[in-house]
Amino acid sequence: MARSTRRIVIALALAALAGTASVTPPEPVRAADARQLSLYHTHTRLSLEVVYYANGEYVDSALDEINRFLKDFRTGETTKINPELLDLLHDIRNELGPEATIEVISAYRSPQTNDMLRATTSGVAKNSQHVTGNAIDVRLRGIRTTALRDTAIRLQRGGVGFYPKSDFVHMDMGPVRAW
Repeated sequence: MARSTRRIVIALALAALAGTASVTPPEPVRAADARQLSLYHTHTRLSLEVVYYANGEYVDSALDEINRFLKDFRTGETTKINPELLDLLHDIRNELGPEATIEVISAYRSPQTNDMLRATTSGVAKNSQHVTGNAIDVRLRGIRTTALRDTAIRLQRGGVGFYPKSDFVHMDMGPVRAW
């Protein structure tokens, strides 16, 4: 007899002896939705497949791995990446291509890297969400970036920038806006 069935039989027998009318069997343990990401960094050429959320909570060791993976590749500095940004990536990927690899162009930027990029490139914000771990520039392998952009805008969970010449979409956890 299976262990859980045995417990129910014992509980029913004890209830009958105690004279109670009914016993509610224990609820089965509900498996929480696991959230997984497949990442490829276009600058470091490293890949990471990780389950970052399981059993109803974020997995600290997986978040640490993601923080290291999404570090400023120029300086090696890390920061805590906002888990809500990871959830947004997860949701978009599930909608557009659950097996698609997320190609990361830029994630965390140290203040020094952001200042350097502002001095040499147009369109880099002084107070960039990248500096706080709240932004990422990506594309989904095998998915048109216009579809990625449209889905991110429709979800209304932060800022969305579209860079067709560079073939990526910027997503951040700031106010809802698009450019």
